[in-house]
Amino acid sequence: MTALAGLKGLVVIDEIQRRPELFPILRVLIDRNREPGRFLILGSASLPLLRQSSESLAGRTEIIELTGFSISEVGADNQSTHWLRGGFPHSYLAQTEQDSSTWRKNFIRAFIESDIPQVQPRVPASALSRFWTMLAHYHGQVWNGSELAQVLGVSQSTTKRYLDLLQDMLMVRQLQPWHQNLKKRQVKSPKTYLRDSGLLHELLGIKTMKNLLENPKSGASWEGYALEETLKAIPHDQAYFWATHQGAELDLMLLHNGTKYGVEYKMVDAPKITKSILTALEDLSLERLTIIYPGSKAYALSDKVRVLPLTSMANGDGLSIVAKTDS
Repeated sequence: MTALAGLKGLVVIDEIQRRPELFPILRVLIDRNREPGRFLILGSASLPLLRQSSESLAGRTEIIELTGFSISEVGADNQSTHWLRGGFPHSYLAQTEQDSSTWRKNFIRAFIESDIPQVQPRVPASALSRFWTMLAHYHGQVWNGSELAQVLGVSQSTTKRYLDLLQDMLMVRQLQPWHQNLKKRQVKSPKTYLRDSGLLHELLGIKTMKNLLENPKSGASWEGYALEETLKAIPHDQAYFWATHQGAELDLMLLHNGTKYGVEYKMVDAPKITKSILTALEDLSLERLTIIYPGSKAYALSDKVRVLPLTSMANGDGLSIVAKTDS
């Protein structure tokens, strides 16, 4: 209280998750002087940090999630490097591929050995490291906790606890399934993605673009990378995927202002309308469906289906996914 009370201007407190006892003090100082933007609170503990702050600072805060570099920040010309190295500044800006890989390797180790124990001190570092590596091999797949538990030799509840922990720490995304009253059996487990493509590649042992393009996980990696860039660039209220046990699937469904929009990711040169796309349009009553691909041209396949290059996210054209546009 003595140190903070007399400070003027913008007060920045970094790594606040290390000192949770500051939250009640900040509440008092905020209430004494209701000046917007007086305190900038930074921390890497994500949901655990938010839970601490929400108990003490309810109605006094605005939460802003900061991601790594987006494709709009690095530019469309640097998309390949961005995909390979990910969005962490030190990884992306490294002088060589080896320097980038070394930074990511050290980050993963420090994260498991230093950051995680601050939130969950009872999680063994070696077990979480094995789980994270295994999860990289299941990147882009529907969650199967029993299979992972069997491979790792732990209970299914333990694997779910590890998964939730990595999600809370913003390392993993659990994309929840959309299901509605249809005469079809629908998938009801989430899809799991590692949010940063650079960390995914480090855990998979991928060091160069040549390694990446030759790796069997290349397609899944590109899908996860493109999905994250879509979610960064496109305004939306909620995001889901959709799949049925009959084989129909939609990679991403965005809800925006009460309307449903579909997104498919195709790592091919010339995407086409598939039976699965037609099924998703009809069953989900989508306003439109956009196919994202690694090409360079945007074009329409029908009144409701449009193809966009991933690099369109860099210049704002991706906004047409949830905005009216001419075919």
